[in-house]
Amino acid sequence: MRWEKIRSQYPHQWLLVEAIKARSEAGQRILEELTVVNVFPDARLALKGYITFHRQSPQRELLVLHTDTETLQVTEQRWLGVRGDNSFEN
Repeated sequence: MRWEKIRSQYPHQWLLVEAIKARSEAGQRILEELTVVNVFPDARLALKGYITFHRQSPQRELLVLHTDTETLQVTEQRWLGVRGDNSFEN
């Protein structure tokens, strides 16, 4: 579903969405097709929902968005370094 349609179906809502079809262009994620995973009453619960879903399926491209946002501008994130426990034992 396109963002415009999601906005009309879920006005003034916090959503957890998944990018079904997306591409990178000039450091931005162009989200062409989205699906609504869940609806939340506030940002705090939406972020908790994101964490839960991300832990279960880290390969999914999930985002927390509010439908009052007219135009999506998602900056592509590139992570460098090592994830996990960075402590060293001697």
